[in-house]
Amino acid sequence: MWVTPMNQLDFEEVEILEAFESGKLKRVENRTKELERHREIAAATFKKDSRINIRISSKDLRALRKRALQEGIPYQTFVASVLHKFVEGRLVEHTANDGLQRARKPRR
Repeated sequence: MWVTPMNQLDFEEVEILEAFESGKLKRVENRTKELERHREIAAATFKKDSRINIRISSKDLRALRKRALQEGIPYQTFVASVLHKFVEGRLVEHTANDGLQRARKPRR
C-alpha cells in the first residue's frame, strides 16, 4: 500500500483528513449493505444504454483520438466523457488569448 506525503494532499483530501481527525466522520451501521447500495447507484449512473451515430470532420476525429491517447483511454470513451461533462455543465473552455478558464456560453 502506498501513502501520499502530507504536503502533497489536495484540498479535498485535506478536508477529509481534518474531518476524520476531528471526529466528524462516523462509520456506517451496515458497511456491506451500504457498499452494495453505492455500487448499484454507480452502475446505474454509468450505464450506457443508448447509441448514437454522428458525422464529424476527419480533422476533429484525429484530434479526438490524439487526446484520448494522451488520456490513455479509448477514443469512444473519451468522446462519451466529453459529452457527459458538457451536459452536466462541467466542460471548461481554455482560450489561447488569455489563458483563463471560463464556462462555455450557450449559443443563441
